[in-house]
Amino acid sequence: MVNEFKVKGKELISKVEELIKEGNANRIIIKDEKGKTYIEIPVTVGVLGALFAPILTAVGALAGMAANFTIEVIRKDQSENSINPETVSNN
Repeated sequence: MVNEFKVKGKELISKVEELIKEGNANRIIIKDEKGKTYIEIPVTVGVLGALFAPILTAVGALAGMAANFTIEVIRKDQSENSINPETVSNN
C-alpha cells in the first residue's frame, strides 16, 4: 500500500518523525514538487534511538531546500501478517 502526503518544508520533519513512530511503513520517500527524489528512508523495527537522529538531521537539511514536498509512504501489506483460513490445514 502506498500513501502520499503533501507537506510544506517546515512540516517535513514532524511528519517524517510521526510516520517512523507509527511503525507500519517499510519505506519513506521524500520528493520535491517536481517529483525528484531527495531521500529514501528504509524503515525497520530497529530504527530507533541512535539511528533516528541522523535521519531527522538529513530530513531537516532537506526542509530548507524547497518549499513543498511529497512524502510517499510504502506501508507493510496487512495481508502478509494475517492468516488465510483457506490455506491452513487441519492435519
